[in-house]
Amino acid sequence: MLSFVALTIPPRAYKQLAAMPKSDAKRLLNRLEKIVAEPDGQHLGVVPLTGAMGVYRVRQGDWRAVFSVEGGDGIVDRVAHRREVHR
Repeated sequence: MLSFVALTIPPRAYKQLAAMPKSDAKRLLNRLEKIVAEPDGQHLGVVPLTGAMGVYRVRQGDWRAVFSVEGGDGIVDRVAHRREVHR
């Protein structure tokens, strides 16, 4: 179950968001904010990654964000197009 209080976007992930088309980046950030607002709710497209405890992937259109849960906070690890996110 997801339970975090704040969403942290490190410089690397912020740079990846800035490189995305603006409308797609806005939708993905809105999606992440909704997850933060309701951490215990069910969110479509949020999947725990196998082999890594506390790491999740959220899907928004053709874009993916991989984030982890550490100390009650959500930290965005990377943002990429669907064909590149797991490389």
